[in-house]
Amino acid sequence: MRTSRETLVGAFEADLPDGAVVTDPDLLLPYRNDQASGAEAGQPVVAVFPRTTGQVQAVMRAAHARGVPVVPRGAGSGLSGGANATDGCVVLCLDRMDAIRDIRPADGYAVVEPGVINQRLRDAARTHDLWYAPDPASRDWCTIGGNIATNAGGLCCVKYGSTRDAVLGLEVVLADGRVTRIGRRGIKGVAGYDLVSLFVGSEGTLGVVTEARLRLRPLPAPPTTAIAVFPDLVSAGRAVESIMTVATPSLLELMDATTLAAVERFQPMGLDTSAAALLLAQSDLPGQAGEAEADAVVSVCEAAGATESYRSEDPVQADMLLGARRLAFPALERLGAWLLDDIAVPRSRLVETINGIERIAATRDVVIGTFGHAGDGNLHPMIVYPREDPDAGRRALAAFDDLLDLALKAGGTVSGEHGIGVIKRRVLADELDPVAQSLHDSIKQAFDPIGILNPGKALPLRP
Repeated sequence: MRTSRETLVGAFEADLPDGAVVTDPDLLLPYRNDQASGAEAGQPVVAVFPRTTGQVQAVMRAAHARGVPVVPRGAGSGLSGGANATDGCVVLCLDRMDAIRDIRPADGYAVVEPGVINQRLRDAARTHDLWYAPDPASRDWCTIGGNIATNAGGLCCVKYGSTRDAVLGLEVVLADGRVTRIGRRGIKGVAGYDLVSLFVGSEGTLGVVTEARLRLRPLPAPPTTAIAVFPDLVSAGRAVESIMTVATPSLLELMDATTLAAVERFQPMGLDTSAAALLLAQSDLPGQAGEAEADAVVSVCEAAGATESYRSEDPVQADMLLGARRLAFPALERLGAWLLDDIAVPRSRLVETINGIERIAATRDVVIGTFGHAGDGNLHPMIVYPREDPDAGRRALAAFDDLLDLALKAGGTVSGEHGIGVIKRRVLADELDPVAQSLHDSIKQAFDPIGILNPGKALPLRP
């Protein structure tokens, strides 16, 4: 007599092509978790690799009929454990659904499958003199489906918003295998509830995205870059607050001394490692307008106490500095065990928050490298500590929680762009009031009444 596991696998093998169903425990290992450090992961029983919406439907119908949990995933670039397996689950890998189905320049959108790599879409749009704005640091290998699941951000969020602001419509397979198309094909539309925004950022707990219509913008002008070096983080924070009252930069990024030193050790490029903080701003306004906006940023930084502030006339140097910012995470990651936080606060509370990060580092006796999207208040304090040191690990975990409390007390959020996943689920209830929690539970119940989609992630579910 066949076991329930064998019956489930048999159903998948009947509906999916050869090689699309994996049960070997060794081959399943890479699909247990994403990139989050310290996030729990279970043992899946099978991984499936559909190529069509119909095949995703077949997977969901078979899993739903048996009450088996399903964990959707893309490239596994997430940093919250949102794609981590649970014991006995089906891992639904969408990276083979990687077609760019259509690009419509006149209508300003692209139609893509969830496995399309972010940078690949950007490159394809460029051939039409168009631009896909969301640009996570992992854009060279993260997938559009994962970006949608987490409402991924990036360096350009300060001006162009996060992934949610680029999603016009979705095709979604629900928990029971039904398919729906939501959203719109044009830029405007207000018919019905905004279900698209509900799915964006839901971390695979409401449905499986199998197609997305994404807004494309005209290709921006080559950026003009402003750079400022500060003697302390507080002065840099004050500069950020003031910059956003006089300009709308296309990015405004911060790196502290710990991050600058780590990047310079990782890839020497002549960074000023004596600085307490570096601000990098860009304007994508064309010609003299971009130069004027960059000059305004320089003036603000000088008034805030920058020891050096200038508009770069050298695009090679500007590209190098932007590359240095993108290296912040991998450079700090090399220094030891790590915990990466992802807090966001109102810009008016940025200085207070930066001061708080420094106090937490001193109180908990840990190293914290702070970098992030200062223009929209989204900071990534990264705690680094020695491996194989249990006491340091405990201090790091305490510091991680302290950072979350710090963000909430500043009127902010525990996640600006990485999502809740596993590592922040325990504190989500601190951000959502009881009525909001009840609404979340009701929405989950409406879309996934038996609770098979990515259980244990993101939502404060009913006990």
